[in-house]
Amino acid sequence: MSSAAPAQNRASRTWDSRAAAAYLDGRAEWWTGWSTAARDHGTFCVSCHTALPYALARPALRTALAETGPSPTERKILNNVAKRVTLWNDVQPFYSDQKQGVPKTLESLGTEAVLNALIEVGSGDKPTGLAHEALDNMRALQLKMGESKGAWPWLNFQNEPWEAGDSQYWGASLAAIALGKAAPDYRASPPVQESIRALSQYLRQRAPSQSLLNRAFLLWASALIPGLLTAHEKTSLIASFGTQQLQDGGWSCASLVIDSWKRRDGTPLDTKSDGYATGLVSYALEQAGVAPASPPLSNALAWLSRNQDKAGFWPASSLNKQRDPQSDAGRFMTDAATAYSVLALTAVR
Repeated sequence: MSSAAPAQNRASRTWDSRAAAAYLDGRAEWWTGWSTAARDHGTFCVSCHTALPYALARPALRTALAETGPSPTERKILNNVAKRVTLWNDVQPFYSDQKQGVPKTLESLGTEAVLNALIEVGSGDKPTGLAHEALDNMRALQLKMGESKGAWPWLNFQNEPWEAGDSQYWGASLAAIALGKAAPDYRASPPVQESIRALSQYLRQRAPSQSLLNRAFLLWASALIPGLLTAHEKTSLIASFGTQQLQDGGWSCASLVIDSWKRRDGTPLDTKSDGYATGLVSYALEQAGVAPASPPLSNALAWLSRNQDKAGFWPASSLNKQRDPQSDAGRFMTDAATAYSVLALTAVR
């Protein structure tokens, strides 16, 4: 594998932002209305695969679409999160049952608190106080002791890349991004600074054993949390992504997930370049300050430009089992892939 892709991969960066928005809006609308997504107080699950990446990426399309505010579906997501944050002490967690004898309540709360906070700080359409409330809810659940001190309780359904044994690190990286995006006056308070120190220590200590999928989010967070990575560590991590880049300019989740990971149905992982790995790594590199014209990033952005489906999405397949790509569950990775691809491509406009 090499970061040096053929010259023909440096294609013009043309892609259909309107088709991407239509795909993302359609999938988010389906998720918000899906009966099994419904939760307490008329709310719905803020999913790692569809709702969260949608909320992060959809605002990036407003300029291209000449929108003056959130789309109706985006507003629905934001209102849902605001309601969950405001009623935090009254709403039931998304998962309160037991799996193999392990109660999921605290894990569910920790996961949701991080997702809510990240969505709130990324939205410029809500009062700052609501973002602070979401961040306070999140920090209240930060682990204060044990081997995971500094992180959050996290759901584990043995599903990569967001709900598996190593996903607590992913969640902690999201929390770092949320805190890094918080208002300066909020971050400056001593209690928040203590939370950031504990979180940074956890992320730094665990980094060497993490998959490159997780460390892409660490690289993103390092652009927002000073000192999270040293200059040498950042350079080394960027180089690690370069060694895994495929000749067509993209990246594959199969080469970035933990080495021991296998699909539970025994089918082989897809090893070709996909939208999730390529969009995510490209965006993380951009946030880390890698120049868009540099060969690794330029080739990756060209891959993204060439590989948008006419229906608006960027494809990616499940890491957990072979799924029908036309089914709703079979599109979960594609939902996230499309969102991160949009973030990467809009960042260079």
